Amino acid sequence: MTAPNPGQPFIRMARMADLDALLALAALSGGGMTNLPNDRPALQERLAWSEDSLDAQIDAPQDEFYMLVLEDGAGRVIGTASIFSRIGVRWPFYSYKRARVTHASRGLNRSFSTHVLHLVNDFDGASEIAGLFLHPDARTGGMGAMLARSRYLFIAQHRERFGDQVVAELRGWMEGDTSPFWDAVAGPFFGGGVLEADLFNAMHGNQFIADLMPRYPIYTSMLPAAAREVIGRPHEKSLPAYRLLMGEDFLDDGYCDIFDAGPTVHARTDHIATIRDCAVVDETTPIRTSKGLIATGRLGDFRLWREEQAA
Repeated sequence: MTAPNPGQPFIRMARMADLDALLALAALSGGGMTNLPNDRPALQERLAWSEDSLDAQIDAPQDEFYMLVLEDGAGRVIGTASIFSRIGVRWPFYSYKRARVTHASRGLNRSFSTHVLHLVNDFDGASEIAGLFLHPDARTGGMGAMLARSRYLFIAQHRERFGDQVVAELRGWMEGDTSPFWDAVAGPFFGGGVLEADLFNAMHGNQFIADLMPRYPIYTSMLPAAAREVIGRPHEKSLPAYRLLMGEDFLDDGYCDIFDAGPTVHARTDHIATIRDCAVVDETTPIRTSKGLIATGRLGDFRLWREEQAA
């Protein structure tokens, strides 16, 4: 079996002809997805970056970006996901790392324990999986899991192009179009809302973070309760993706996004469950997993589909 059956959903690499379809998906995302911006020039730039990355002759990750799309079997793009080969090249990759500190006074016979947030670049050099989004009508039948795992199989098929660690940022908790964390921590320094900052980040990079972000640890006890409560809490629409990541043996150990405080999780690349599960024989032999997935082809010819749907 070297190709999906006619009419069967499958995953392939994105191409410039997908621009309108991806823009339509971005409009459905509700904002807050830096890697699927609802902006035509920004999406066009990402598609061009992906095509250039597929054409690059490399044997180590440098600064590549790969975008995949899910087709419904009738030629309609109903989902997308992406991978950055090496973050921290164009600009530093910022996270907050939550740590506990304790202060004690012998004179008062009292101690006080709280969390602080440190601005860190701990994941510079890692690969990042990002931009996972499904059309609302396609969020059944395991489509999300197939799309998510396609990135791991692409990494397995091209292991030399990716780092030894993989990270994933999940969208944080929002109240409508506002983020309690953003409004309390970063908003006063940047001006504007979190969605505006996300779009600016997608289009222009995050140098503005280094320019304007407070550089000292933030004591969470000094934040409003609404901001404290969402630190490390994924958006309700991101919960399925979070569960999938935990099922792949990613770690959630106190890193969070600097915009909305959504969790940033990470794993050793070769320890990710789907990658451990598959066996890459050679470039011409399809990869099969115990989850019933088949992946074949390299770079622009990469395809993935579900084996149990085959005739």
